[in-house]
Formats: sequence, C-alpha cells, structure tokens
Amino acid sequence: MKKLVTLLLAALMVVTFASFGAAEDITLDVIIAQYGPNTQNWFLGDGMDGSNFVKKFEEANPGIKLNLEVVSWNDIYTVVSTRISNNNAPDILNIDTFADYANEGLLLPVSDYCPDELFADFFPSFIEQSVIDGVCWAVPDLASARALYYNADILEEAGVDVPTTWAELEDACQAIIDAFGGEVYPWGIDMTTDEGQAAFAYYAWGNNGGFTDAEGNWTVNCDANVAAVEYAIGLYNKGFTNPNPATQTRYDLQDMFGAGKLAMVIAPNSLPTYIADKGYTGVNYAVADIPHNEGATSSSVGVMDRIMAFKDDAAPDQAARNEAIGKFLSFFYDPENYVGWVSMEDFLPAVNSAVEALVAANPSFEAWLNVLGGAQFYPTAKAEWIDVKQGVTNVEQSALTGGDVKTLLDELQAKITK
Repeated sequence: MKKLVTLLLAALMVVTFASFGAAEDITLDVIIAQYGPNTQNWFLGDGMDGSNFVKKFEEANPGIKLNLEVVSWNDIYTVVSTRISNNNAPDILNIDTFADYANEGLLLPVSDYCPDELFADFFPSFIEQSVIDGVCWAVPDLASARALYYNADILEEAGVDVPTTWAELEDACQAIIDAFGGEVYPWGIDMTTDEGQAAFAYYAWGNNGGFTDAEGNWTVNCDANVAAVEYAIGLYNKGFTNPNPATQTRYDLQDMFGAGKLAMVIAPNSLPTYIADKGYTGVNYAVADIPHNEGATSSSVGVMDRIMAFKDDAAPDQAARNEAIGKFLSFFYDPENYVGWVSMEDFLPAVNSAVEALVAANPSFEAWLNVLGGAQFYPTAKAEWIDVKQGVTNVEQSALTGGDVKTLLDELQAKITK
C-alpha cells in the first residue's frame, strides 16, 4: 500500500510538472519598422517619460513576453527575408507589403487571432487593402496621406499663387528661379528606392493614369502614365527640381524645405513634426492639393502599413499562441496606447476609436482625415506589387539619365504580365 501511494505521488508530480511546462510563458518575436527618431523609444524606452510599450504590455499580460526589435525601413525587407529563409520568421511583423507572404502560405488569416470587436473598429476601406480572395491577411498599423507643402514667403516673393495644374506649376517654378536663382529649388522630387513608387503615383494619378485599370489589370505602360513620367522628368531637365532625385530621399527634401531651400514638396502629414524635431524655425508653410494635369483631378496618395502574423507550425499550443497575438493587437490599439503612438509622428489612425481623442488633441487631424478619405492606395494586395514598386523606380531613374520612358514602361509591363 505504501509503495502504491509513493507511485501515485510520483505520478502526480510528473503531471504537475507537465502542467507547469504547459503554462510556460509564451514569447512572441515582433519586428517593428522604424518610422522616425521616436519609434525605438516608444517601444523600448527607459520608461522615464511613460514610454516602453513592451514593459507596459508584459505587466498587463502576465505569461506573454515580447522579443521586440525595431528595424529601419532600409533594412527591414532584407532582415525579414533572411529570417524566413532560415525558418525563423517573426510571430508578428509590421511592414507595408503582405501579398507575397500570403501567397506563399506564410501568414495566418486575421480571423485566426484578431478579436471581433477590434476587427470591427478598423476603417473598412483600410481592411479592404489587405484582402485576397475574400481572406484578410493583415490589419492596418497606421496611415498617412500626402499633400503639397509650400513655402508661402517664397511664393509671395516670386509673385505666384499656389499652382493647381501642371502648367501653373511650371510657371511657378520658372518664377522662383527668376526670383532666387540657384538659392532655392522650386520643386522637390524623390525618385529613390524610398519613394520612387510615390513619385510615380503623384504624376500618374494626376494625369488620369495609374498602376491598374478599373478591373485590376496592370496598366503601368498606358499612355497617361508615359506622359506623366515624361512630365516629371521634364521638370528635372528644366532645372526646376532638387539636383539629385535618384539619391535624395524625402528626408533630404524635408530638410531642404525646413531650411528654406526648397519652395514646394509633396510630403506626408508628419512633415510639421519632422521640421520641429529637427529644429527648423521660421518656415512659413501651408498645405494645398497636389497639382494635376488639365482634365484630371488632384488625388492624394494614401500610404498604409500593416501588422501581420506568421504561421509557426512548431508552436506547441497554436490556440494559446493565437490568443497571445490577439492580446498584443488589443493592447496596441487600445486608445490609451494607440493615440500616443499615432500622434508621436503625426500619423493618421486606422481605428475609429482613436479619432475623437486625436482630433481633440490636434484639431488639424480632422482636415487630414478628409484628405485621406479621398486618397488612392497602392495595389499592394496584388502579388506583383513588389516588382512593380521597384520597377517604376527603376524606370524613373533610367529616365533621369536619358532613357526612353515608353520603352522602359513597356518592358516593365511585359515583365509583370508574362
């Protein structure tokens, strides 16, 4: 009998230890894109200023640990590709593109982990950008919209109004050259790998063109796009732009604008924060619609990044892992946290619950929400988008050195539709 009791106690201990093992902390590997100088501190700061999202999350969610890394936009695609190649994909990823990951079977459907209440809080138009064949594969992290920022003092001294059409833009650029010589660049263009696709969109959409037609077919080589890129290259060839569009990023342009060396630049709603953080003062700027060609309408570019979750077939408890990912999202999008994240860099929110608090804190947000409501988005749900994004940038850079725009766009169209 004593021996039987001993065996039962031993068995109970085994079961108990096994139970403890099953209740071990879940660690989520998280990669976050670096949006600006404040991103690292907001997620991983020392907490002295109320920052450190990771610490606050772990305190509120015992049993879940975050192994969170902030990676620059310049490196994030390489970092993620390397992790995937090594069978070490993150559990949660914040990035812009998603279609390739979804089509390769690497992602979890959002319905597997996102609580219904949170899913209903996202703007429907944002959610639609991450749906393939009726399945949503990512949720919007945040958004930004682009508009024309102009230095009011420079335009006034040059004697020109804010241009609304392409013809007016060229006239304004020439007037600024006449008034300031080489001291001020009239117009900013970023055709680098950072924003080349945005430059293509500004001019294509402003000429009734675009990446796709109404049925979603690729049309990068349509006549409207050819004329649009030729117009943009013409601005450079006439000396109306910054000297090196192929290497000067939007941050370089924002620095020029903040320093009063650039009269007009298309930039996101975060530009005022950027200027303030960099210590630029005395710039009398205002915001207007992006100029367009005659017969077309102005269209802002809506840029939306995403949060997605990768599959992990080796996870011992899939349900617990999915629940942990859902808790991460719920905590992140809680207005007490999310409003601070969005307003930190003057981004636009992706959930309805944050709008009221953001508008109360900064009334200018309401105007930008209206801009975003009329914005067009990149066709990121299409698997070829990564090739198109890089492809249009290559076209622009080749055209800057004399390449024929139509030939280059024809070659890109053939590549992505073969």
